[in-house]
Amino acid sequence: MDLELDGTSALVTASSSGLGKASARALAREGANVVVNGRDEDRLAATVDELQDVGDGEVIGVQGDLTERADIERLVERTVEAFGGIDSLVTSAGGPPSGPFLETTDQDWYEAYDLLVMSVVRTVREAAPYLGESEQGTITCITSRSVKEAIDSLVLSNSVRMSVVGLEKTLSQELAPDVRANAVLPGPHETSRIEELIEQAIERGDYDSYEEGLADWAEGNPLERIGDPIELGDTVAFLSSPRAGYINGVALPIEGGESGSNL
Repeated sequence: MDLELDGTSALVTASSSGLGKASARALAREGANVVVNGRDEDRLAATVDELQDVGDGEVIGVQGDLTERADIERLVERTVEAFGGIDSLVTSAGGPPSGPFLETTDQDWYEAYDLLVMSVVRTVREAAPYLGESEQGTITCITSRSVKEAIDSLVLSNSVRMSVVGLEKTLSQELAPDVRANAVLPGPHETSRIEELIEQAIERGDYDSYEEGLADWAEGNPLERIGDPIELGDTVAFLSSPRAGYINGVALPIEGGESGSNL
């Protein structure tokens, strides 16, 4: 299926690794010009090199911290300077620390809100005028399945990420019909973070092999596996495309049916 993204421009935040990177790869593969973003300069440069040849579009990297307003402003400015506008915005961010409620400090809450919510607020605010000028403006927010079903020891993610879905739903109404806004709610995918956690568990003696650790992460999933990051990326690319032109205001779980939630 041709997603009709050839020659369009996309900005993907927190995309030097993980699901943001997978989304950038999928968009680039469809011919979009893509700006990738991250804090680590070396990792960002490696991502640009990796994605440069996956499609016909151009891939550039813009270093920046999503908790810094000035960095977000510069990120949007550089995208517009490079590609003349923004057709697709994909927001992503790293996860906040785990831990039980009674061990979570006020500072933990403020930092999680700044990282997960205000980064989206500020990026959308800066990008909205350009998205509105596009003939196919879209916003796709990568959040977590934790907004549907609370996950043990992830009180910050369970609580704060729900604000992103509330924002996405509001944007889907306020910015329509010029801009569509949706969210994806991923479960575990085999990102570098999951690989790192499994390797650490092997060193602790929790698993005898990587395959055993991977099987443990997939325990209880109806598909008997965790996701491949590009499966999430392909969904983001679809939602960013005219092919998904009547999908707006949706929060789509991508977790193999693992959640017990009916909605």
